[in-house]
Amino acid sequence: MPYTALALQRPIRIEQLISVHYFEFGPDYVFAGESHNFWELAYVDKGEIVAVAGDTERPLRRGQMIFHAPGEFHSLRAAGQTSPNLVITAFCCEGPTMRFFEGRVLTAGEAERAALAVVVEQAAAAFSTPLDDPFSQHLERRPDAPFGAEQQIALALEGMLLGLIRQGLEDPASTAPGRPGPGSQLRTRDRAELFARTCSYLEANLHRQLTLAEICRDNLVGRSYLQKVFREKTGGGVMEYFGRMRIARARELIREGRHNFTEIAGLLGYTSIHYFSRHFKKATGMTPSEYAGSVKLLSRTGRGERERG
Repeated sequence: MPYTALALQRPIRIEQLISVHYFEFGPDYVFAGESHNFWELAYVDKGEIVAVAGDTERPLRRGQMIFHAPGEFHSLRAAGQTSPNLVITAFCCEGPTMRFFEGRVLTAGEAERAALAVVVEQAAAAFSTPLDDPFSQHLERRPDAPFGAEQQIALALEGMLLGLIRQGLEDPASTAPGRPGPGSQLRTRDRAELFARTCSYLEANLHRQLTLAEICRDNLVGRSYLQKVFREKTGGGVMEYFGRMRIARARELIREGRHNFTEIAGLLGYTSIHYFSRHFKKATGMTPSEYAGSVKLLSRTGRGERERG
């Protein structure tokens, strides 16, 4: 009996990518707004914003995302004193399934955050277009892009969208074949709680020069287990993650503009401005002064003011 091929059902199919951005805005950032004929997703990675969709204002905090359907006017502004970080990606995806996202503000879980991290990481590797360029209207391919990077972007977005729809359609109390059993769920929850608790501890101690021994002691956890959890969650060790947190906070402080670089170095536990500057450039590719200049430029371009050469 001959085999019969089955054409797979693909209710979510992303064939065209318009843009991928990772923006670090100042606390006074305002985007006047636009509308276009493709989908756009905005995810708040840090801070808070106010997003406008049509005639409705939606406050969004860290971990939330909003979807703008084709043709919908949308704008945004920073909210409060915090300097928000946003992932914004635009793509073409047709079909009735996408109606699920019209007018929705959703909260990202671990799976969604991981998918967006893949999108940003692979976009930076696949395209030479800067992720923080607000005027880019097309993506330029890198000649040395990793094999399959563009497909990984599409798969990450499609998987995230499918997962969000399933969460909205399924009964959370129901059980389904293939779901992890209670023991596995408890272990996963324990690791997630340890990771969240340790991250809160690290954030509360950004002003200190922590050691791995101190972190383990204060959180009552063994060194090898904590390192294992962080590698699972972040792809690196605890101290590497702590270093990224300090640089992220330094970026916020620079964007807020209330402290000079020496004060920021002191607030984050650096022994000298020179050590802080070296660490900052190693992590970001820019000196603190260069980063501050790029933030000012982005704020002006957000208001439609281009630099004249």
